Amino acid sequence: MSLQSVKDFFSRHAPEIAVIETEASSATVALAAEAHGVEPDQIAKTICLRIGTEPVLVVAAGTKRLDNRKFKDRFGVKPRMLDAEEVLATTSHPVGGVCPFGLPSPIKIFCDVSLQVFDEVVPAAGATNAAVRIAPQRLTALTGAEWADLCQ
Repeated sequence: MSLQSVKDFFSRHAPEIAVIETEASSATVALAAEAHGVEPDQIAKTICLRIGTEPVLVVAAGTKRLDNRKFKDRFGVKPRMLDAEEVLATTSHPVGGVCPFGLPSPIKIFCDVSLQVFDEVVPAAGATNAAVRIAPQRLTALTGAEWADLCQ
């Protein structure tokens, strides 16, 4: 149902954005970049973290790494990654298909400033072979995400 929840999200909120399903897996940044013909940094990877007991999503350029110091300075705690079961339970999306769309309940979303250099980014769309092409500003507008400087 994860892929369908993303399709339903776009059908309701942005019908002009198509969910792209590929034959090839796009479960990693490198595979996704190859499948969609873009540079790895144009892949908008979604990381599931916990701040205290609250799950949050951070969407960042593909090759960027979370900066623990920036994260702690912003939130007052070290980032804690969710395991695969927690990711699925929280987002309804499998690891490799995690995205900020079609979530079962509201989750705080932060988009790293590393995405702002692109006119278009390619985040996953709820499955390991699905994605969308979207402007970073449109991504934040549709998901209610907040811009943050969280990566190296």
